[in-house]
Amino acid sequence: MPFMGVPAIFSPELETADRPVLTYYDDRTGERREFTAAALGELAGQVARLLREGCGLRAGDRVAIQAPAHWQTAAAVLGAWSIGAALSFRLSATAGLEPLDGTDGETLDALFVEHARIDDWLDTVPDARHRFALLTDNDVNGDVPDGYRDLLTAMDGFPGTLPAYGLVRPDQAASADGTSFGAWGRLAGAIAEQWDLRPGERLLIDANEHEHPVKWLLTPLSVGATVVLCANLDRGGLDARVAAERVTRVV
Repeated sequence: MPFMGVPAIFSPELETADRPVLTYYDDRTGERREFTAAALGELAGQVARLLREGCGLRAGDRVAIQAPAHWQTAAAVLGAWSIGAALSFRLSATAGLEPLDGTDGETLDALFVEHARIDDWLDTVPDARHRFALLTDNDVNGDVPDGYRDLLTAMDGFPGTLPAYGLVRPDQAASADGTSFGAWGRLAGAIAEQWDLRPGERLLIDANEHEHPVKWLLTPLSVGATVVLCANLDRGGLDARVAAERVTRVV
């Protein structure tokens, strides 16, 4: 399955549907948010324009994301990939504090960090020209440290249309270790085949069990499925949520 950029992962059915393609729950905080394909595409477009027009990033520039599965993480991933950035991931729930893979101690072009973990990462993150704090809306005090900008605030001044530079070559590097967009697409296709995932399915995903964006974001969207992403999942309420969200598959 070739991956030709963010606009291409939204099937025509998803693009025109009023139903949410991403519904996010955090059972610890009680947060629930849902996004249609248009709304998710708007978030991705704002991040893309922030990076391209606000920060001057171009295809191939290196961006690191240090945040758990979350709707803001989805915006960061889709926005960065829509300008052809090469991403590095570290996933907060399981990762230690070792340096990010593929960064080699060099200065990054942009860095997205979970707000609550910024202090943990200060001594281990590579230097970055632009730094953004994610998930600040989960905190009582939304202040971010010097040198960081709140992503939601920084996005606010940019239009949400996905820019025309969103298409990329399949052989173009999509991650700092050199993995191409085509390889990511093939991996998403292999996971979808393993899960026997079909267009139109509604997939409930335990964020702690499937942290990597290729599983909770790229794989379902690329085959036309929709996602109910659950952080800190309360298994005791699982049956009720499956019924309420019309879930067809739990992973």
